[in-house]
Amino acid sequence: MKRFILSACAGVLAATVAMPSFAADIPRKAAPYYVAPFSWSGFYVGINGGYGWAKSDWSSAVTAGSVDPKGWLIGGTIGYNLQTGVWVWGLEADVDLSTVKGSTAGGTGVCAGPVGCETRNRWLGTGRGRIGYSFDRFLPYLTGGVAFGDVKMSPNTGLSETKTRLGWTVGAGLEYAFMGNWSAKIEYLYVDLGKASCSAAACGISTDVTFKANVARLGVNYRF
Repeated sequence: MKRFILSACAGVLAATVAMPSFAADIPRKAAPYYVAPFSWSGFYVGINGGYGWAKSDWSSAVTAGSVDPKGWLIGGTIGYNLQTGVWVWGLEADVDLSTVKGSTAGGTGVCAGPVGCETRNRWLGTGRGRIGYSFDRFLPYLTGGVAFGDVKMSPNTGLSETKTRLGWTVGAGLEYAFMGNWSAKIEYLYVDLGKASCSAAACGISTDVTFKANVARLGVNYRF
């Protein structure tokens, strides 16, 4: 009996010693590779450029004219995003140089004759909020806020007058993060700078000049 117990103890001891070696030979499953979810949060800067087409109406007691300014825009962007779940909340500002201008000779008053009147926008900026829904690296969004820019008014008197106007803007866009911290976007904005007033000194009589524009543009942003 003692001999059996001693043999059994020796077998258990041998098995215990051999267990680490045996376990080391068992193939182990590789740990799963963890990929952190993409986040839109953070500050960013960028450039943008696009095309604008506008409507500008001239009106006074003696003037009636309609101008369709068109032209290119290019400028810079700065902003900040905060992502909570799938929602992305942001603030964005931009300022663009603008070549949007147009003239007409088919009106009355200071818009009549072979010279007519011209409306020109030389710079345009916006300060907007953004609300987006994140599909990982795709971000469709709505945007809206204030718009500001100049309206240069040139009647057929040979004079001109420029006013800086504050208005509003709304729009939508789609942004895609394509490489590291870089993203690209396509965006549409409707801009209304309200009415500028061409004084009697330039237009003979105080004349209202409206400026409403559609802007389609592309942009590239870098997030920090």
